Amino acid sequence: MAVVKANQDDEMVFGISQPADETSLEIEQYINEHPVALTLRANPDFTESRPTLKLSKVFRAHNLTAGVLAGPGKIAVPPITWSEKGGKSFVALSYLGPDLCGHPGVIHGGLLATMLDEGLARCCFPALPNKAGVTANLNITYRKPTPAGSFVALRAKTVKVEGRKAWVEGHIETLPKGDEEPVVLVEASALFIEPRQAWLLSKLSQQTQ
Repeated sequence: MAVVKANQDDEMVFGISQPADETSLEIEQYINEHPVALTLRANPDFTESRPTLKLSKVFRAHNLTAGVLAGPGKIAVPPITWSEKGGKSFVALSYLGPDLCGHPGVIHGGLLATMLDEGLARCCFPALPNKAGVTANLNITYRKPTPAGSFVALRAKTVKVEGRKAWVEGHIETLPKGDEEPVVLVEASALFIEPRQAWLLSKLSQQTQ
């Protein structure tokens, strides 16, 4: 269940990421220089961020995607994300290494579900009154196996907002090379609800950043 608060621009922490080895450095450069990243970076309607770097070091060490599953062979570098103004849409670029498999050579479906839970949440939270919420339901459809060692793009869009509720749709696709078309790997839809005690989530978010 995603419990995330929308963050402001990460300029102060964007440069913190220091790849742990040569392979991670190459991964970092590939994502940063990919045409998808360059296009989003040039769009003034999107804010670029690395949300996991805003977590405190103490909290990050115990966080599933930012700590436990991060590092060489896993989520090798902190994902780079772009949020459209008003919580309209969201894009995250990531690399999924060979130590994240459920079956040999295939990324664990539970990890993909977790990524979609967090990504769809980050998409819509800016559209909620207090910019915070929890997952009410999450529906996943797996389309194709996700090979280990893949660069992927998570794309989400907020389709409806009613008061404290937001409905979001999204998917994870391959990050294409050259003239290739992206391949959709897994799709999701979700409902997020801002609890009445949303100020507690805001306070928790401040304590863990």
